[in-house]
Amino acid sequence: MKKVIKKNCPLCQSSNSFLYASGEARTYIHCRCCDLVYVPMKYFISKEAEKEKYDNHQNSPQNQGYIDFLNKLLIPLRKNLLPNAIGLDFGSGPGPTLSVIMQELGYEMKIYDYFYHDDKKVFEKSYDFITITEVIEHLHNPIGEIKKLWNCLNPGGSLGIMTAFRPDLEIFKSWYYKRDLTHVRFFTKETFQWLSNELNAELFIPQSGVVILKKEKI
Repeated sequence: MKKVIKKNCPLCQSSNSFLYASGEARTYIHCRCCDLVYVPMKYFISKEAEKEKYDNHQNSPQNQGYIDFLNKLLIPLRKNLLPNAIGLDFGSGPGPTLSVIMQELGYEMKIYDYFYHDDKKVFEKSYDFITITEVIEHLHNPIGEIKKLWNCLNPGGSLGIMTAFRPDLEIFKSWYYKRDLTHVRFFTKETFQWLSNELNAELFIPQSGVVILKKEKI
């Protein structure tokens, strides 16, 4: 019998959760409402340790493998963008790359990163598209951050997300992705279906790990 956990899900706020798995000296909780698996706050590493982890990232515009990875999102995302579209890359990291790619393609770009480019003025503007690549799994308050970004999105705009989709439990137990202690939220297609319903958005999943949420036009 699965152990019921009296915690509010950080995405949907439901308390209908149970213990999913243990490992890496922390526990993983599964929300029955939105299908998110999440790590309780008491297991979060310090901001200093988190930044040290990100400082070691080797992502850059010179890394062709990383560019190919980003194109899994950018190619389908661009199909619905006008040539003069304005975008925001949220969580751009120590070596902004996605914004550089899109600027070279003629799009105006802004960037935001909590650790490396903490300019909150970007949230006072509106955008035709916003990207969150390999970021959502790190967010301590995912629903708050997503709704903040959604409010910055113009009608008809697109929110593009990349994150590894959570596998079933047996694979999850030894999954490489959860061994990164900065990863504290784990999503499935069903989680993004819940999110699209919450935002009243049109959902596209071009391939596993790639999500586009399109905002309704007025």
